[in-house]
Amino acid sequence: MTDRIAEGGSRAFLPSPDAPVFLTGGSGYLGRNLIRHFVAAGVPVSALVRSPEAADVVRKLGARPVEGRLDDPHLPQAMAGCAALVHTAAHTGHGPETPDHAAVNVEGTRAVFAAARKAGVRRAVHVSTESVLLDGRPLVRVDESHPFPTRFPGAYSRTKAEAERIALAAAGEGLEVVAVRPRFVWGRDDTTALPILTAAARSGQMAWIDGGHYLTSATHVANACHGIALALRKGRSGEAYFITDGEPMTFRSLVTRILETQGISAPTKEVPSWVVRSVARIGEGLAMLSGGRIKPPVTRQDLATMAVEVTLDIAKARRELGYAPQVSVAEGLAELADAQQW
Repeated sequence: MTDRIAEGGSRAFLPSPDAPVFLTGGSGYLGRNLIRHFVAAGVPVSALVRSPEAADVVRKLGARPVEGRLDDPHLPQAMAGCAALVHTAAHTGHGPETPDHAAVNVEGTRAVFAAARKAGVRRAVHVSTESVLLDGRPLVRVDESHPFPTRFPGAYSRTKAEAERIALAAAGEGLEVVAVRPRFVWGRDDTTALPILTAAARSGQMAWIDGGHYLTSATHVANACHGIALALRKGRSGEAYFITDGEPMTFRSLVTRILETQGISAPTKEVPSWVVRSVARIGEGLAMLSGGRIKPPVTRQDLATMAVEVTLDIAKARRELGYAPQVSVAEGLAELADAQQW
């Protein structure tokens, strides 16, 4: 049975068997894995879902589904009795801006944290992204002190940056809020990056921009869940934390090895970055002129994410959260290969 928004009872400070975590985006890739993580630790999870199909997904994982929207006026009642909030719901499209970018990432975040305050939730983690720092130039071993750019490469980065500001600004007066910024979440049960990569490789449309030899940080989904759980318990309110797999590797090497777990040989084709950037500018211009009817093959948001070095320093998470990657890249790849055999 799926619970709908309804009134609920007592409050507690930290997640425990008697006080569930409230999770948004529970049927998404990261959300599903967070449910597994908390349920395995004996912590009940209430997950906000938008459809009966999504409710079935989270119920099978052991969470209590609650049907509603991020801006549902009855959301505070749905959160009542929850010790903590983990806000993962987001519009992740890297294409030209749509109304959903602001509606979900900005206004949805605003509504969720207002509801958490009304419900008396004491701790919250906002799942952000390294994309809040992107401007199209390389990010080399940056830490959390790196400022937001003055100009973003696309609507995803801009609205996620605004969402992080809203979430952290909600801290105070009994509500503690921490932001966690994973980069390139990958691994088991991937319904986001992996299908895109495999489709591009199989279609023959994938090419390495400038050879793909620049470094990248990445975050196995189990490491993301571990970091989020630590942030919920130990993070300093008002602070952001990078969470990754540790040492970076070249973008080409990581993607090649991921594709190999799916039985796909990586392409050898290469293309200069100036060519792809020209295509992105022209494509985005045509999309704007056509009112969105023309879809650009690549966007500046795509390129800021995957065409330059983006490496992150996780010393702060190690020091303040006691974070250390739980799954190595080799272990994560083996897990992907095993899942493919089944």
